[in-house]
Amino acid sequence: MGQYVNQQLFNSVADRNEQADMGEHQPERDALDQAWTEIRAGLRRALGVRLFDQWIRPLRLGSFCAQSGTLDLEAPSEFAASYVSSNFATRLALAWRTMTVGVQDVRIVRASDANEAVAVAPRAPRPQEGAESFRAGSPTQGSSAGRDNTARGAAGGGRLLQRFEPRHDFASFMTDESNVLAASAAKAMASATRPAFNPLFIHGPTGFGKTHLLHAIAQSYAQTLGGDAQTPVRDGAILYMSAERFMNEFVAAIRANDTFSFKAKLRDARMLLIDDIQFIAGKGPTQEEFLHTLNDLIDAGARIAIAADRPPQQLGAVDPRILSRLAGGLVADIQPAGLDLRMKILQARRETVAPITVPDDVIALLAGSIRTSIRELEGAFNKLVAYAQLVDKAITTELAQSMLAESLRASHRRITIDEIQKLCAAHYRIDQSEMRSQRRARAVARPRQVAMYLAKKLTPRSLPEIGRVFGGRDHSTVIHAVKTIEAMRLDNPEMDADIRTLQKQLEG
Repeated sequence: MGQYVNQQLFNSVADRNEQADMGEHQPERDALDQAWTEIRAGLRRALGVRLFDQWIRPLRLGSFCAQSGTLDLEAPSEFAASYVSSNFATRLALAWRTMTVGVQDVRIVRASDANEAVAVAPRAPRPQEGAESFRAGSPTQGSSAGRDNTARGAAGGGRLLQRFEPRHDFASFMTDESNVLAASAAKAMASATRPAFNPLFIHGPTGFGKTHLLHAIAQSYAQTLGGDAQTPVRDGAILYMSAERFMNEFVAAIRANDTFSFKAKLRDARMLLIDDIQFIAGKGPTQEEFLHTLNDLIDAGARIAIAADRPPQQLGAVDPRILSRLAGGLVADIQPAGLDLRMKILQARRETVAPITVPDDVIALLAGSIRTSIRELEGAFNKLVAYAQLVDKAITTELAQSMLAESLRASHRRITIDEIQKLCAAHYRIDQSEMRSQRRARAVARPRQVAMYLAKKLTPRSLPEIGRVFGGRDHSTVIHAVKTIEAMRLDNPEMDADIRTLQKQLEG
């Protein structure tokens, strides 16, 4: 089925109207409807009537991207989408994969007003639309990866902006001294006036708003480009993708012997936004293509915004020419949010869950205890509100402490891979950048293996995630390092003592 749909997509005519698209993809929709009926029946038995009626029954089928295998399930509200995504997303994804209808990933999104008013079959992306493309002038939805396919009213004749997460705009991004530079630079990047810098490089810890700012830039700039109804934003004018997606699409273009289309698509953009650029570390051919893309877009006057978890100078195994380009624009950091900002964020979230009452002392407890990530802070808030709603209990500090005990404990001390790398480098007297380098000398490789071992034991990061932080290495390299150090601890008392010392220092 998936192969058939993909073939139909590639055979579609570029100027096919919306009605033709709906007719072409009717078999696909029928198959999805049938699969959804079976999945709902199974979930009703597994979850029970109460949970099913509360969270699963309101979900509706949204758009489906056959290229990526991503299906949207639309929830009636933002809160419902957040709760279902946190608690049932994995179960839903597994259920869909077993149905053999081409679905590989499931996203829970808030239904837009347009989708609630009329059911429209999704428009299939054309072959050249591999990256997320932001456009105006069409009421149909296309594909995106990891973000909501939503429609929002834009300036100029009620036209629609596509594929944005509605919450991720400048109005909802709260600032203090920890992020004001990044927010101000992002607004300048999206303004009608050409910014004094290009590219914009935003870096900071995970979960503090980098992706939010990239989406806000794209939304605002799309409105800037829109002008009026006679000058819509053309396809591909604004491209957003993760570094991983950039790599995957580049490799796919090479395999298909169609790198020209890939390059043309990128170089035709007026704005390019890349998230998690640290993942291109160690990927030579991808870095080469990315460098040429940067140069061509900058020379053409296009705007570029990039996000990463560390500054350019700390991106190991990245071409120095790329680092020079990135550092040549504006580098803006996002620091961990202070107490006042965390309080403001929770107070704003409280307004969205009315009439549920969240007392000020509960807000203060959460804001004062969970400091590691804004994303985790909001997740804890959502969990507390959902629980109180399900069991019909009033939200109190006692309930919060009981329900979020694990989160509150974990927030006090969270060991990061960066801390592990820094400590191991100091212990073995090597430069921290060697942890991400490609050198295999024993004096470098052994400390790197120790750091990988500790990262696996002391952090919740997956093997592929650990490998990426260590210079883009494969997960099998991490497995080898862990097994090597485990064996050495049994045979070498000195190594065992080193590990114990390092672990004690990390755990405080």
